[in-house]
Amino acid sequence: MHSPRMNSLRDMPLELPADAATRHYRAIWISDIHLGTSGCQAECLLDFLRHFESDRLYLVGDILDGWQLRKGWYWPQAHNDVVQKVLRKARKGTHVVYIAGNHDEMVRQFIGMHFGDIEIADEAVHTLLDGRKLWVVHGDLFDGVMQHARWLALLGDTAYTIILKLNRWFNAVRHRLGFSYWSLSQYLKQKVKKAVNFITAFEEAVIDEARRRGYQGVVCGHIHKAEMREINGMLYCNDGDWVESMTALVETLDGELQLIHWPHRGTVKSDDAVAPHDAEPELAKA
Repeated sequence: MHSPRMNSLRDMPLELPADAATRHYRAIWISDIHLGTSGCQAECLLDFLRHFESDRLYLVGDILDGWQLRKGWYWPQAHNDVVQKVLRKARKGTHVVYIAGNHDEMVRQFIGMHFGDIEIADEAVHTLLDGRKLWVVHGDLFDGVMQHARWLALLGDTAYTIILKLNRWFNAVRHRLGFSYWSLSQYLKQKVKKAVNFITAFEEAVIDEARRRGYQGVVCGHIHKAEMREINGMLYCNDGDWVESMTALVETLDGELQLIHWPHRGTVKSDDAVAPHDAEPELAKA
């Protein structure tokens, strides 16, 4: 068996094939859409949902932003269109699972119920084509700030909203000057040591729990940082968000996991660690 190697979304963007409009996947994972906020990139997500179909669609938490909606109602047509698109997919046969997060924690009171053919859950288990089982969970339960200092999390959410507004203004100026999009909040996350330490601790905590439960990996969201790599022999996948990175995790019909960055229509393909271990050679992706 080859030694596992994982590539980050930032390190190796690849263009999607020309037939992207007809792509069908075994599974798609999206999270942290934050419908109900001005930062939500609903039009971009709607475009993504129009181009891709799947047998299973996992909504991995923070789909709605109850925290912001309680402060003031914000619900443009594009946000309603996203909801209608997901409901339409469910009606047409896609198995849709809605996993509650911390921003849409009000959904947790409906766990075990179905709404418009959408299953409401606190967590899920996805079996890859090669038989490995991935634990699917939003991840807020492994956020020490959320669990032990909720007031600080709420304060941080307010600061994050302000940063996003500054980011939109800044990028509007960059666009007029002919420069590409640049994320202020992502830059701050990468530069602030405590933020980096927090992300590392989060990843290790969620992986440790997945191992304890007997799974071979985990798919989560929450920290708005798309990632696909091996951690201590376990597969860690974070599907990112639809506020800044506009990313989704998918499993192809051949059983390969990919991260898709939709604005640039590029993917990061998995290698030996993610491709089916027992698949025939022509199905294993390099």
